Amino acid sequence: MEKMDIKSKEKETYLITGGSGFLGINLTRYLIKKGHDVIIFDISPFDYDDTIEKVRVINGDIRNINDLKAACNNVDIIVHCAAALPLYKEEVIYATDVDGTRNVLEAAKENNVQRVIHISSTAVYGIPDHHPLYESDELVGVGPYGEAKIEAEKVCEEYRKKDMCIPIIRPKSFIGPERLGVFAIYYDWIQSGKNVPIVGNGKNRYQLLDVEDLCDAIYLCATKDRDIVNDTFNIGAEEYTTMKEDFGEVLHYAGFGKRIITTPAKPLIGVLRILEFFKLSPLYKWVYETAPEDSFVSIDKAKNVLGFEPKYSNKQALIRNYEWYLENYKYYQDKTGVSHRVPWKQGILNFFKIFF
Repeated sequence: MEKMDIKSKEKETYLITGGSGFLGINLTRYLIKKGHDVIIFDISPFDYDDTIEKVRVINGDIRNINDLKAACNNVDIIVHCAAALPLYKEEVIYATDVDGTRNVLEAAKENNVQRVIHISSTAVYGIPDHHPLYESDELVGVGPYGEAKIEAEKVCEEYRKKDMCIPIIRPKSFIGPERLGVFAIYYDWIQSGKNVPIVGNGKNRYQLLDVEDLCDAIYLCATKDRDIVNDTFNIGAEEYTTMKEDFGEVLHYAGFGKRIITTPAKPLIGVLRILEFFKLSPLYKWVYETAPEDSFVSIDKAKNVLGFEPKYSNKQALIRNYEWYLENYKYYQDKTGVSHRVPWKQGILNFFKIFF
């Protein structure tokens, strides 16, 4: 597939909140290749040996506005990636995703930053009753994370009224090099030569997104005319089939002769609710309740307005992520957490793996 050529603007300084995360490191490498200066702002350490000497790293917390005000000095563009994911406690999610977003925008305003590109989520649509989803559809968040993402977008709209340029990107679940989290469970089962169970019959269409395509979309929002980009855009893969076919492609690629095992959705969801309640499984409501449903957005607006052209299909993105996993999983064997950068603890799922 022919790759989209995005020409660099003149050298600018980008600040990436959450720059130590999965999206952060991919975007950092992307921007460095474009010839820009990059500042990493994150509460977590930036420990990528290939990049550490090419960036400025600021250890700070977006919940502390004074940290942000100092970091935003002489910054041209902020890409606001930092967020507390669904496995965090509710109060942490709101303090980070809502209050933190307000702090980022206020610090940007005081420092006359040209643009703040806000990375939201298609979680703002909840579990909808129709597809594809458009940017104008009703926002109904599922759980604290989805609700907080909606509130964060409202904060962005508030600051747009203060004459700020704040493109909002709603990406589908994105994967690629450095992505672990829940996908580490899936890849671990495949690498172990196991069949992989999914919730439901697998006939639903579940759109994903390669992180490199997301970086392209972010860069378009950073470089296109202000009046064009100061809007909200869905971003996702253009080519995708069914959950069973797309996720099954990685098992075929792995070469163990294993397959996707479909299951009755309602009984399994009931079991997963119980396991989540007793903290025996890392899978949370948003993951297992959307897994058997159609989940895809229209990217027509991004294509027509931004000129967005995704390069990777679901299958290509999943395999690209799996190839990275095979090369790096041994480094992460003793590391677990609640971010996308480390594997999630499988809990009782590790026991169930015996039977597949």
